Amino acid sequence: MLPYMDVHVPFAITSGLRLRGVDVLTAQEDGTTQLDDDELLDRVATLGRVIFTRDVDFLKHARERQKTGAKFSGVIYAHQLKVSIGQCVADLEVIAKVYEAEDIMNRVEYLPL
Repeated sequence: MLPYMDVHVPFAITSGLRLRGVDVLTAQEDGTTQLDDDELLDRVATLGRVIFTRDVDFLKHARERQKTGAKFSGVIYAHQLKVSIGQCVADLEVIAKVYEAEDIMNRVEYLPL
């Protein structure tokens, strides 16, 4: 599973994952910082990645897609104040190295695990 970091994700999480050998792409690197959430979900799916976000608004978009049956590649969410950077790095590393893309397809995964 290849993570894609939403614009709201602290760079420390991205750096921590890269230090652990996880292939990470950020919205900033992809030039998608101005896309709305639905467009970003489509972009991430096109790239074959799963979005990691700390933006609660993404949950609304994922739920709507689940209700309507619209496909998306999955969302991983961690609350900004309740899940530390270290916990995000540790859990995302496990997900990236253990999950296959189909394991999270059309799902929302919440951190901490």
